[in-house]
Amino acid sequence: MAEATRVAGPVEGTDRTLSFATGKFAPQSQGAVTAQLGDTLVLATANASKAPREGVDFFPLTVDVEERMYAAGKIPGSFFRREGRPSDSAILNCRLIDRPLRPSFPAGFRNETQVVITVMGADQENPHDVLGINAASAALMLSGIPFDGPLGAVRLAYSTSGEWIAHPTYQEGDASTFELVVAGRLAGDDVAIMMVEANGTEGSWERYLDGAPKVTEEVIADGLDEAKAHIRAAIDLQRQLIDQVGAPEIMTFPEALDYGTDVYERVAAVGTARMAKAATIAEKAERNAATDEATAGIIADLADDLLDGGPLAGRGGEVKAAARSLLKEVVRRRIATEGLRIDGRGTADLRPVSAEVGVLATAHGSGLFQRG
Repeated sequence: MAEATRVAGPVEGTDRTLSFATGKFAPQSQGAVTAQLGDTLVLATANASKAPREGVDFFPLTVDVEERMYAAGKIPGSFFRREGRPSDSAILNCRLIDRPLRPSFPAGFRNETQVVITVMGADQENPHDVLGINAASAALMLSGIPFDGPLGAVRLAYSTSGEWIAHPTYQEGDASTFELVVAGRLAGDDVAIMMVEANGTEGSWERYLDGAPKVTEEVIADGLDEAKAHIRAAIDLQRQLIDQVGAPEIMTFPEALDYGTDVYERVAAVGTARMAKAATIAEKAERNAATDEATAGIIADLADDLLDGGPLAGRGGEVKAAARSLLKEVVRRRIATEGLRIDGRGTADLRPVSAEVGVLATAHGSGLFQRG
């Protein structure tokens, strides 16, 4: 019988425990970890191919969440006696997990990688989505796949008494006015926040009318600070698990970069002014035409270097990729230095928003929402 290695720690401010375990399930996976909160249990497995996928210029990461009715003690019934397609919540959960994981892999890593979260136990009280982020991080750390972790994640709910509740139950979340999902990793002695999801709850407006405290910028800032403590706790537990099991040997891989440093330096030298000017155009179609023109100008300026025998011979694709990265860099720089986004809005300006109903005469109810 397989023996599991387990670590556990209390969730501050609650009577519940967060735990990680490995060694009992999915022994053939490169990394397999279960994470448990209350009686909600998820299994995360992480696997990567030994060689890069041919013909791709992106990182082929797949995150899948498998929700099973047996986890809640149910069996599919009626006409369909099999599990159906992924639910909307499962698809959104995949995206939630993908967001902090994807930038944590090294640049140039092109090996096909799969992270699968299987919900094995659902107690109908403790959500499994944020638990899946922590489990995926732990599985990757034990897999030998190159990964800049571990990561930690937490959900916080703002109660009607003006307190942040860590890892709230479904019931606590429904009774709150606001929720945050925060993920991050350690950067020195601090926690670097990598992802923030925020939303008001369904009954928040009525609770505000009844006198519940409003969610201000100061309240959210306090929530982010509190989230760091819980992220650190999740990371510490993962490190304890790694120490007990032993750190794996990290797999080697051929680096597949979109462009070389020398190419980017040449592109930046001849094209920064052009791209910076194009980035100031607020209207999208006009801006796209200007960036295409700027890219063509960069290629024209580097035409001699791209000829056979030149320093950039045969690297025209790298020049175009470097030009795209240069545009992103000048946009970021403009936001940081001038406080202006690519469409001309300031950092505190919202897009125009409109909503109307009764758009289609024959449909049984219709509506149109436009943002921007």
